[in-house]
Amino acid sequence: MLRKDFQILTNMNEELANDLATPAPGCFCGIGVGPGMPGLISVVAWQFVQEADVILLPRAKSAERSIARNCLPPHQIPEDRFREIEFAMESDRTLLAEHYSRLADEISHEVHAGKKVAYLTIGDPLTYSTYIYILRALQERFPEILCRTYPGVTSYSALAAATGFALGEGKERVLISPCPDTRVEVRRLIEAHDIVVLLKIGQRLPMLLRLLAEMEIGDHCVFGAHLGAENEILSIGISDFKPTDASGYLSTMLIRRKPFEPRQTATAIAGNRQPAADRNVPSKTA
Repeated sequence: MLRKDFQILTNMNEELANDLATPAPGCFCGIGVGPGMPGLISVVAWQFVQEADVILLPRAKSAERSIARNCLPPHQIPEDRFREIEFAMESDRTLLAEHYSRLADEISHEVHAGKKVAYLTIGDPLTYSTYIYILRALQERFPEILCRTYPGVTSYSALAAATGFALGEGKERVLISPCPDTRVEVRRLIEAHDIVVLLKIGQRLPMLLRLLAEMEIGDHCVFGAHLGAENEILSIGISDFKPTDASGYLSTMLIRRKPFEPRQTATAIAGNRQPAADRNVPSKTA
Protein backbone atom coordinates (compact mmCIF):
# COMPACT_ATOMS: atom_id res chain seq x y z
CA MET A 1 0.00 0.00 0.00
CA LEU A 2 2.81 2.40 0.88
CA ARG A 3 4.57 1.63 -2.40
CA LYS A 4 1.38 2.40 -4.37
CA ASP A 5 0.87 5.71 -2.54
CA PHE A 6 4.48 6.63 -3.15
CA GLN A 7 4.10 5.91 -6.89
CA ILE A 8 0.99 8.10 -7.07
CA LEU A 9 2.83 10.95 -5.35
CA THR A 10 5.80 10.54 -7.70
CA ASN A 11 3.54 10.71 -10.75
CA MET A 12 1.88 13.87 -9.40
CA ASN A 13 5.28 15.52 -8.85
CA GLU A 14 6.38 14.63 -12.39
CA GLU A 15 3.18 16.08 -13.87
CA LEU A 16 3.65 19.28 -11.85
CA ALA A 17 7.28 19.60 -12.97
CA ASN A 18 6.31 19.12 -16.60
CA ASP A 19 3.56 21.70 -16.28
CA LEU A 20 5.98 24.25 -14.81
CA ALA A 21 8.54 23.64 -17.53
CA THR A 22 6.13 23.68 -20.50
CA PRO A 23 3.05 25.82 -19.92
CA ALA A 24 -0.12 24.79 -21.75
CA PRO A 25 -1.18 26.51 -25.01
CA GLY A 26 -3.12 29.68 -24.43
CA CYS A 27 -1.16 31.34 -21.61
CA PHE A 28 0.61 34.55 -20.71
CA CYS A 29 4.13 34.65 -19.32
CA GLY A 30 6.29 37.46 -17.95
CA ILE A 31 9.98 36.97 -18.76
CA GLY A 32 12.89 38.70 -17.02
CA VAL A 33 15.76 39.13 -19.49
CA GLY A 34 18.32 40.76 -17.18
CA PRO A 35 19.58 44.36 -17.05
CA GLY A 36 21.41 44.53 -20.37
CA MET A 37 23.91 41.76 -21.08
CA PRO A 38 22.55 39.42 -23.78
CA GLY A 39 21.91 35.93 -22.41
CA LEU A 40 21.18 36.67 -18.73
CA ILE A 41 17.93 34.73 -18.95
CA SER A 42 16.99 31.42 -17.33
CA VAL A 43 16.92 28.28 -19.47
CA VAL A 44 13.21 27.62 -18.91
CA ALA A 45 12.33 31.25 -19.74
CA TRP A 46 14.39 31.16 -22.94
CA GLN A 47 12.66 27.93 -23.93
CA PHE A 48 9.27 29.62 -23.52
CA VAL A 49 10.37 32.63 -25.60
CA GLN A 50 11.45 30.36 -28.45
CA GLU A 51 8.09 28.57 -28.39
CA ALA A 52 5.95 31.70 -27.94
CA ASP A 53 3.54 32.70 -30.70
CA VAL A 54 3.60 36.37 -29.67
CA ILE A 55 6.56 38.14 -28.02
CA LEU A 56 5.69 41.55 -26.59
CA LEU A 57 8.53 44.07 -26.33
CA PRO A 58 7.86 47.06 -24.06
CA ARG A 59 9.37 50.29 -25.34
CA ALA A 60 9.46 53.76 -23.87
CA LYS A 61 7.94 56.51 -26.02
CA SER A 62 11.31 58.26 -26.14
CA ALA A 63 13.22 55.13 -27.25
CA GLU A 64 13.70 53.99 -30.84
CA ARG A 65 14.02 50.32 -29.94
CA SER A 66 13.07 48.06 -27.06
CA ILE A 67 15.95 47.52 -24.64
CA ALA A 68 14.53 44.14 -23.65
CA ARG A 69 15.03 42.78 -27.15
CA ASN A 70 18.75 43.59 -27.04
CA CYS A 71 19.04 41.40 -23.94
CA LEU A 72 18.02 38.20 -25.75
CA PRO A 73 20.66 35.64 -26.76
CA PRO A 74 21.42 35.25 -30.49
CA HIS A 75 18.32 33.63 -31.95
CA GLN A 76 16.50 32.51 -35.09
CA ILE A 77 13.02 33.52 -33.96
CA PRO A 78 10.86 34.71 -36.90
CA GLU A 79 10.50 38.47 -36.98
CA ASP A 80 6.71 38.37 -37.22
CA ARG A 81 6.44 36.99 -33.68
CA PHE A 82 7.82 40.19 -32.15
CA ARG A 83 5.54 43.09 -31.35
CA GLU A 84 6.62 46.35 -29.74
CA ILE A 85 4.23 48.11 -27.37
CA GLU A 86 4.67 51.51 -25.76
CA PHE A 87 4.44 51.49 -21.99
CA ALA A 88 2.88 54.39 -20.15
CA MET A 89 4.49 56.24 -17.25
CA GLU A 90 1.54 58.49 -16.50
CA SER A 91 1.25 60.05 -13.07
CA ASP A 92 -2.55 60.01 -13.44
CA ARG A 93 -3.58 56.59 -12.12
CA THR A 94 -6.85 56.66 -14.06
CA LEU A 95 -5.06 57.10 -17.39
CA LEU A 96 -2.53 54.48 -16.36
CA ALA A 97 -5.25 51.96 -15.53
CA GLU A 98 -7.02 52.62 -18.86
CA HIS A 99 -3.80 52.10 -20.80
CA TYR A 100 -3.02 48.74 -19.22
CA SER A 101 -6.65 47.63 -19.41
CA ARG A 102 -6.47 48.07 -23.20
CA LEU A 103 -3.25 46.07 -23.30
CA ALA A 104 -4.87 43.35 -21.19
CA ASP A 105 -7.75 43.17 -23.69
CA GLU A 106 -5.33 42.78 -26.60
CA ILE A 107 -3.38 40.06 -24.80
CA SER A 108 -6.57 38.22 -23.84
CA HIS A 109 -7.59 37.94 -27.53
CA GLU A 110 -4.31 36.20 -28.31
CA VAL A 111 -4.46 33.88 -25.30
CA HIS A 112 -8.10 32.94 -25.88
CA ALA A 113 -7.09 32.02 -29.42
CA GLY A 114 -4.76 29.40 -27.90
CA LYS A 115 -1.52 31.33 -28.31
CA LYS A 116 1.44 31.53 -25.96
CA VAL A 117 2.21 35.17 -25.22
CA ALA A 118 5.54 36.27 -23.74
CA TYR A 119 6.09 39.72 -22.24
CA LEU A 120 9.78 40.60 -22.01
CA THR A 121 10.99 43.00 -19.37
CA ILE A 122 14.48 44.12 -18.37
CA GLY A 123 15.61 43.09 -14.90
CA ASP A 124 13.01 41.13 -12.97
CA PRO A 125 9.31 41.21 -13.99
CA LEU A 126 8.03 41.79 -10.46
CA THR A 127 10.60 44.37 -9.35
CA TYR A 128 9.52 47.92 -10.27
CA SER A 129 8.35 46.78 -13.70
CA THR A 130 5.51 47.71 -16.06
CA TYR A 131 4.71 44.00 -16.19
CA ILE A 132 3.12 44.34 -12.74
CA TYR A 133 0.38 46.59 -14.15
CA ILE A 134 -0.36 44.27 -17.07
CA LEU A 135 -0.42 41.18 -14.87
CA ARG A 136 -2.79 42.88 -12.42
CA ALA A 137 -5.12 44.02 -15.22
CA LEU A 138 -5.20 40.51 -16.72
CA GLN A 139 -5.92 38.82 -13.40
CA GLU A 140 -8.72 41.26 -12.61
CA ARG A 141 -10.39 41.24 -16.02
CA PHE A 142 -9.67 37.69 -17.18
CA PRO A 143 -9.11 35.46 -14.13
CA GLU A 144 -9.45 32.35 -16.29
CA ILE A 145 -6.22 33.10 -18.17
CA LEU A 146 -3.18 31.11 -17.07
CA CYS A 147 -0.42 33.54 -16.08
CA ARG A 148 3.13 32.63 -15.16
CA THR A 149 6.23 34.65 -14.29
CA TYR A 150 9.86 33.67 -14.78
CA PRO A 151 12.22 35.76 -12.62
CA GLY A 152 15.15 37.68 -14.03
CA VAL A 153 18.51 39.12 -12.97
CA THR A 154 18.07 42.55 -11.39
CA SER A 155 20.28 45.55 -12.09
CA TYR A 156 21.53 45.67 -8.51
CA SER A 157 22.54 41.99 -8.46
CA ALA A 158 24.36 42.46 -11.77
CA LEU A 159 26.10 45.56 -10.40
CA ALA A 160 27.09 43.68 -7.25
CA ALA A 161 28.55 40.85 -9.34
CA ALA A 162 30.44 43.24 -11.63
CA THR A 163 32.05 45.11 -8.73
CA GLY A 164 32.36 42.40 -6.05
CA PHE A 165 30.02 44.32 -3.76
CA ALA A 166 28.52 42.06 -1.08
CA LEU A 167 24.75 42.59 -0.94
CA GLY A 168 24.22 41.74 2.70
CA GLU A 169 26.34 39.59 4.98
CA GLY A 170 25.32 38.06 8.26
CA LYS A 171 22.56 40.18 9.75
CA GLU A 172 23.17 43.33 7.72
CA ARG A 173 19.99 45.23 6.90
CA VAL A 174 19.51 45.89 3.18
CA LEU A 175 17.02 48.33 1.66
CA ILE A 176 15.99 48.43 -2.03
CA SER A 177 14.30 51.67 -3.05
CA PRO A 178 13.79 54.09 -5.93
CA CYS A 179 15.96 57.12 -5.28
CA PRO A 180 14.06 59.72 -3.17
CA ASP A 181 13.79 63.29 -4.40
CA THR A 182 15.39 64.99 -1.41
CA ARG A 183 18.72 64.60 0.37
CA VAL A 184 16.91 64.50 3.72
CA GLU A 185 15.04 61.36 2.67
CA VAL A 186 18.16 59.72 1.26
CA ARG A 187 20.16 60.43 4.42
CA ARG A 188 17.38 58.97 6.55
CA LEU A 189 17.43 55.74 4.52
CA ILE A 190 21.22 55.41 4.72
CA GLU A 191 21.37 56.04 8.45
CA ALA A 192 18.67 53.43 9.12
CA HIS A 193 20.27 50.58 7.11
CA ASP A 194 23.64 48.92 6.61
CA ILE A 195 23.29 48.80 2.82
CA VAL A 196 20.99 50.85 0.59
CA VAL A 197 20.27 49.97 -3.04
CA LEU A 198 19.00 52.99 -4.98
CA LEU A 199 17.29 52.50 -8.34
CA LYS A 200 16.00 54.94 -10.97
CA ILE A 201 18.40 57.68 -9.90
CA GLY A 202 18.17 59.78 -13.05
CA GLN A 203 18.57 63.53 -12.55
CA ARG A 204 18.97 63.08 -8.79
CA LEU A 205 22.55 61.86 -9.26
CA PRO A 206 24.31 65.23 -8.57
CA MET A 207 22.32 65.66 -5.36
CA LEU A 208 23.14 62.09 -4.33
CA LEU A 209 26.87 62.52 -4.98
CA ARG A 210 26.99 65.71 -2.91
CA LEU A 211 25.26 63.97 0.00
CA LEU A 212 27.60 60.95 -0.06
CA ALA A 213 30.61 63.30 -0.11
CA GLU A 214 29.17 65.17 2.84
CA MET A 215 28.68 61.89 4.73
CA GLU A 216 32.21 60.79 3.69
CA ILE A 217 31.06 57.35 2.52
CA GLY A 218 31.66 57.64 -1.23
CA ASP A 219 34.72 55.36 -1.12
CA HIS A 220 32.65 52.30 -0.21
CA CYS A 221 29.81 52.81 -2.71
CA VAL A 222 29.51 51.67 -6.34
CA PHE A 223 27.57 53.08 -9.29
CA GLY A 224 26.39 51.50 -12.51
CA ALA A 225 24.30 52.50 -15.53
CA HIS A 226 23.19 50.52 -18.61
CA LEU A 227 24.76 47.40 -17.13
CA GLY A 228 25.93 44.88 -19.71
CA ALA A 229 25.17 47.19 -22.65
CA GLU A 230 27.66 48.82 -25.00
CA ASN A 231 27.32 52.15 -23.19
CA GLU A 232 27.81 50.61 -19.73
CA ILE A 233 29.19 52.84 -16.97
CA LEU A 234 30.78 51.39 -13.82
CA SER A 235 32.42 53.17 -10.92
CA ILE A 236 33.90 51.50 -7.83
CA GLY A 237 34.10 54.26 -5.27
CA ILE A 238 32.44 57.52 -6.25
CA SER A 239 34.48 60.18 -4.45
CA ASP A 240 35.89 61.42 -7.79
CA PHE A 241 32.95 60.29 -9.94
CA LYS A 242 31.44 62.90 -12.26
CA PRO A 243 27.72 62.77 -13.07
CA THR A 244 28.26 63.86 -16.69
CA ASP A 245 26.57 61.44 -19.13
CA ALA A 246 25.66 59.10 -16.26
CA SER A 247 22.37 60.48 -14.99
CA GLY A 248 20.02 58.35 -17.06
CA TYR A 249 16.98 56.47 -15.85
CA LEU A 250 18.71 53.06 -15.96
CA SER A 251 21.16 53.77 -13.15
CA THR A 252 21.79 52.01 -9.86
CA MET A 253 23.89 52.73 -6.79
CA LEU A 254 24.93 50.43 -3.95
CA ILE A 255 25.67 52.33 -0.75
CA ARG A 256 27.42 50.88 2.29
CA ARG A 257 27.00 52.99 5.43
CA LYS A 258 30.22 51.76 7.01
CA PRO A 259 33.42 50.40 5.42
CA PHE A 260 33.36 46.69 4.72
CA GLU A 261 35.06 44.72 7.50
CA PRO A 262 36.07 41.23 6.36
CA ARG A 263 35.41 38.52 8.89
CA GLN A 264 38.16 36.16 10.00
CA THR A 265 37.79 32.68 8.59
CA ALA A 266 37.84 29.66 10.86
CA THR A 267 41.31 28.77 9.51
CA ALA A 268 42.68 32.21 10.33
CA ILE A 269 41.19 32.15 13.80
CA ALA A 270 42.64 28.69 14.44
CA GLY A 271 46.04 29.86 13.20
CA ASN A 272 46.06 32.74 15.65
CA ARG A 273 45.39 30.47 18.62
CA GLN A 274 48.24 29.45 20.88
CA PRO A 275 48.53 25.98 22.40
CA ALA A 276 46.80 25.81 25.76
CA ALA A 277 50.09 25.07 27.57
CA ASP A 278 51.70 28.25 26.19
CA ARG A 279 48.90 30.64 27.04
CA ASN A 280 48.80 32.65 30.25
CA VAL A 281 45.37 31.76 31.58
CA PRO A 282 44.30 34.29 34.25
CA SER A 283 43.55 32.68 37.57
CA LYS A 284 39.99 32.59 38.77
CA THR A 285 39.42 33.58 42.35
CA ALA A 286 36.56 32.14 44.27
